[in-house]
Amino acid sequence: MHAPRPAPALLCLLAAGALLAGCGGGSDSDSTATATEPAESRPAPPKSAFPAVAGRTLRQVLKGADAPAEVVVAPAAVVFYPGKNRYPFGIFDRDDREIADAEVALYYAKVPEPKPGAKSKSGNRGPEAKADAQALDQPALGPFPASIESLATEPEFRAEAPGDVAGVVYSVELNLPSEGEWRIAAILKEDGELKGALLPGAAVVGEFKRIPKPGEKAPTIHTPTAQDVGGDLSKITTRIPPDSQNEVDYAEALGREPIVLLFASPRFCQSRVCGPVVDVAEQAKQEYGDKAAFIHMEIYNENDPADGVRPQVRAFHLPSEPYLFAIDRRGVVRDTVEGAFGLKLMHEAVEKAIAP
Repeated sequence: MHAPRPAPALLCLLAAGALLAGCGGGSDSDSTATATEPAESRPAPPKSAFPAVAGRTLRQVLKGADAPAEVVVAPAAVVFYPGKNRYPFGIFDRDDREIADAEVALYYAKVPEPKPGAKSKSGNRGPEAKADAQALDQPALGPFPASIESLATEPEFRAEAPGDVAGVVYSVELNLPSEGEWRIAAILKEDGELKGALLPGAAVVGEFKRIPKPGEKAPTIHTPTAQDVGGDLSKITTRIPPDSQNEVDYAEALGREPIVLLFASPRFCQSRVCGPVVDVAEQAKQEYGDKAAFIHMEIYNENDPADGVRPQVRAFHLPSEPYLFAIDRRGVVRDTVEGAFGLKLMHEAVEKAIAP
């Protein structure tokens, strides 16, 4: 029931202190794409549209589907905490083309903690395969139907992009009650049939503990402004055309006014999952005016993956992009969003930052 092949790189992950260079696939191409007809947001289908777990294991849920899924379900977040978590993901066909209107629900189970002195039964399988097998035989939780969040903005805020344009992100709220590894499975409704897939990797709860969370003080960093680079915006943003979220140094605004800080690298994020969020922030900046300082922070030194990540990314201890922080006028983080998001989620974050 595994997905037929590796998922597209929906998000770029930190590895050995630097973002993976492969995340920018296609970025050296001269071709660009602009948004076509925007995909629409859609609420989640009812739980009754998908099979109840009824005490079954995750393996039994997948076996109960009519067939294996012939699409790729690609997770778009890696940071999870005990309790409720937003779980964003994308769905693609075998040619890496986005599917923007699927009906899908997620199910999950925890990899059990090893018992002291227990012998491995995994044979020659690697640790990931062993964890998959262990989780598959645990009781499943679900279904959790996914809503669809459009990444569309008004036409004047849509930038050019290298390669394909991501139009939507799927999103589910999962309650992951304890630290450890959780395996996620998807059941899709397709042509009147139920099709199942085990998502690649794991949701590891509690792995990243140093990222600023809501209620905590935000770190102090300096962010480059247009004045710092003599007006050459290509040095501080990879968006084409350049965004305007570089007018204020974060350090000057921190503790004085609300801040909407977005870490993203439009040029180097495959499937343009990072590009749309900068467009979303650009539109929100115009909508909210001077109610908050909007700051877009690029990921790589000199905007080159070969030069490693910028010190600002390290100061926030980020393992992925895009990542949004909504910070109030007292310098306290009020909301965070990992992965792609649309205007609705952006508005909610900004409102938390500017609240009295």
